[in-house]
Amino acid sequence: MATTNAILKAIKIINPNAEVSISENDLDTIVWENGTNPISKSDIEAKLEQAQNELDAEAQAKIDNKTSAQNKLKALGLTDAEIEAL
Repeated sequence: MATTNAILKAIKIINPNAEVSISENDLDTIVWENGTNPISKSDIEAKLEQAQNELDAEAQAKIDNKTSAQNKLKALGLTDAEIEAL
């Protein structure tokens, strides 16, 4: 089952201007808001893997950026305790 974030990301891949709401990770609960043209369930499902891959990449980028920042602070002489205090 896809997460709400993956479903919303899949919709945005298809239509970046889409305005929707969804409940409980359920494609059948999508409400198309403010005149957004509905996208078929099959079209959304076809983009779910891409959407999840993009979400995973974004999450990994945050982790990588944090690690990079910590390494740069260590290179400046800060201790782990000082970095944690930030």
